[in-house]
Amino acid sequence: MSLAPFRFADLRQESDGRDELLAGLLAERAMIPPKYFYDDLGSRLFAAICCLPEYALTRSEARLFAEHGSDIARATGTGRLMVDLGAGDCGKAAGLFPLLDPAGYVALDISADFLRDALERLRRRFPALPMAGVAIDFTRSLDLPESLLTPAGAPRLWFYPGSSIGNFAPDAAREFLARIARACIDAPGGALLIGVDLVKDKAVLDAAYDDALGVTAAFNLNVLNVVNRLLPADFDVADWRHVAFFDAAASRIEMHLEARREVTVRLDKLTRQFAAGARIHTEDSYKWTAAGFAALLNEAGFAKLKQWQDADGGFALFLAELV
Repeated sequence: MSLAPFRFADLRQESDGRDELLAGLLAERAMIPPKYFYDDLGSRLFAAICCLPEYALTRSEARLFAEHGSDIARATGTGRLMVDLGAGDCGKAAGLFPLLDPAGYVALDISADFLRDALERLRRRFPALPMAGVAIDFTRSLDLPESLLTPAGAPRLWFYPGSSIGNFAPDAAREFLARIARACIDAPGGALLIGVDLVKDKAVLDAAYDDALGVTAAFNLNVLNVVNRLLPADFDVADWRHVAFFDAAASRIEMHLEARREVTVRLDKLTRQFAAGARIHTEDSYKWTAAGFAALLNEAGFAKLKQWQDADGGFALFLAELV
């Protein structure tokens, strides 16, 4: 069987990344946006995190798809163009292909090499499915070349699984979801299928982001290697430790890198001194109640919602449509 059309575009802006990283690291409260976790090694480490016993989120989501897959397929309909936000290894979307029977698949991710490799493997499994890959920071823009959105005219299913929406603070999450809603207006018939991690016991959440094997620590620390390449900088990973905890008042996990000792780091043509114990903020992961997230979707412009929750009430899937 001949392969269906495949296209790949790299729409990342290298200069934007350097400027953003430099501004964050020179800020009074130093920070690195979490999207920079996902170079090739970071993407592989995150895939390993999803297998950890402490990180139940991925298994909860998989159970929901397994138990409610037919219902989800009836609600979404088949024959859509599936647009996968933060596709990673494309495994979650691929698991739904037999149920959703997409007309095409467009995978978006910030890690170009990892995404291209994943799509090459996926094409061998689904040779008749038109595919496209887009290396892009979709947190900045959802504007995609029409040439990649094939077949033209197919209603779109925006797919955002896992809990990545938690990386957005509530106001930013509302704006991001509103952009997807506007995209659904521009291409009528669109819908959003999104996963949301829900509030649960603090001890469970703390362990999920600070596992006993130290995989999450390696994932967090690897972002310094990414910064070293992009700025460039001269962080020594050995000078830093992983810190993660759930802030119940803010309903979010916070991840930081904490200096083990006083260090001076070159940041492009500048330097910054970090005292022992100083932290670089690398991620927030907000946890929602189901009712709170439904309200957020409504505020973003989605009027019609369908929801599925796991038996423990720790994870939810939402299908959101305009009408």
